[in-house]
Amino acid sequence: MIENFVKETLSQDIGRGDLYALVEPSVAASAKIIAKSDGVMAGVMYCDVLAKLENFSVTWYKNDSQSFVKGDVIATLSGTSHTLLRAERTFLNMLLHASSIATLTKKYADIIEPYGVKLLDTRKTRPLLRNFEKYATRCGGAVNHRMGLDDSLMIKDTHLKTIKDLKSYIQAARKKIPFTAKIEVEAETLLIAKEAFEAGADIVMCDNMTPLEVQEVLKYRDANFAHVLIEASGNISLQTIESYAKVGVDAISSGALIHQANWIDLSMKMD
Repeated sequence: MIENFVKETLSQDIGRGDLYALVEPSVAASAKIIAKSDGVMAGVMYCDVLAKLENFSVTWYKNDSQSFVKGDVIATLSGTSHTLLRAERTFLNMLLHASSIATLTKKYADIIEPYGVKLLDTRKTRPLLRNFEKYATRCGGAVNHRMGLDDSLMIKDTHLKTIKDLKSYIQAARKKIPFTAKIEVEAETLLIAKEAFEAGADIVMCDNMTPLEVQEVLKYRDANFAHVLIEASGNISLQTIESYAKVGVDAISSGALIHQANWIDLSMKMD
């Protein structure tokens, strides 16, 4: 799967061929990948596949999940000039995209780490980039939420509009979904959360609630359904995430890990 992704990414950039190579002969060459801003590494797994496909070598000085600072040499590349220059943008794009997500994710993860709360990503990913982007959040310290609709059964507010009796629905679902699949119900109020608890949910997602509202859900959970996990979600930002971690939720999910990640700065310099 990774190999196909890398091949398609490279093919998009090369098109019918690198016009530079029509003029200059290929010679032995080497290059450095240099950090022009601080960040967290991600993308090594994909860049290694590119190197294998294009027959050049990479020596890494930083591995996935490791931090780097401006001025660090992250890697050295060795091959022919035609090969390195042909692969340059694909190599950098994969490294930049993944590392940028990992860099932002690490900021979120560091804030809630003292509270023992799991940081989760979401399905708010760019089309066809879910595996790649969720890999990047893992490098930054997040735990993957669902990879797709087949991972677990999440009953969102849109689903609830179509369900007449939540308890009956969950009982029926238990007979059809895999034994290991969990059922999560999204709740925007304490009343809906109580209904989800009573209906037999494994996880209740407190969506767009204030920390005080989440705290009320937790109190009810602790007194009546201690086995049920509580997730906070909805407009979670770097400024607000700690306030949710403090109340004692089990996990916090945020789509911002991916869709709010601004690209860091990396460049390739030929020796």
